[in-house]
Amino acid sequence: MLYLQAPNSTDRSFQYGDGLFTTVRVKDGKAMLWDLHLQRLVSGAKALLIHEFDTDELTAQVQQAISASDQVIKVLISRGQAGRGYSPQGIESPCCYISTAALPDYSNWQQQGIRLGVAGFKLAQQPALAGLKHNNRLEQVLIKAELTERDVDELVVLDQTDAVIEVSAANLMFCKKGQWFTPKLDRAGVNGVMRQYLMTQRAITEGCFSLADLQQAEALLVCNALMGVVPVKEFAGQAKNMELVRQFFHGVEF
Repeated sequence: MLYLQAPNSTDRSFQYGDGLFTTVRVKDGKAMLWDLHLQRLVSGAKALLIHEFDTDELTAQVQQAISASDQVIKVLISRGQAGRGYSPQGIESPCCYISTAALPDYSNWQQQGIRLGVAGFKLAQQPALAGLKHNNRLEQVLIKAELTERDVDELVVLDQTDAVIEVSAANLMFCKKGQWFTPKLDRAGVNGVMRQYLMTQRAITEGCFSLADLQQAEALLVCNALMGVVPVKEFAGQAKNMELVRQFFHGVEF
């Protein structure tokens, strides 16, 4: 795999969004949940038929990129560089781009909770790509554009059948009658690293859910690798119990 500073115009990711990425939180100089991030990249590359790469070398490159005790590292893998045309045939050298950024401050969200609305934009269904954090994020761009026009902090996103999937940049979980649930991501959405981690730490059931399930829920949360767990204080005008979120995940280290 080639490690480059910036893509050129022949890069498949630049041309077609042909690749995948993961966004890692660095805490106290350590890449948090790196094993899950690496697993995501390996399994995603396999699903997209991207040539295998050396995971030890990638891990070393990420460690080398850490330059602050707390920051964000983004690892983007492209199928590689090639001439024009969609066909991936013969492209055997993936390209990797590692960048860093300041860690956003989510402390207010974590302490005070957030308000959720419902997006008008709906996700397409594509089982072959469902769960992957591939480099074509046009759906999320349009959802974020919608969010800027709304007086809420985040938007619940549905698919074409009106099933609840996620929010614009995080996964979603909710508590109903004392049991915790999260939407299945076999038709749309991103299977986030924090979602995967939390499901190993607590009993959380996957399923297909509607907006009515969220309205009837006692508590909701959103989660991703950077923000950790953020409780929802209000959904579609309904107050939600943030303390249930804190109690359920008490003792889980983010």
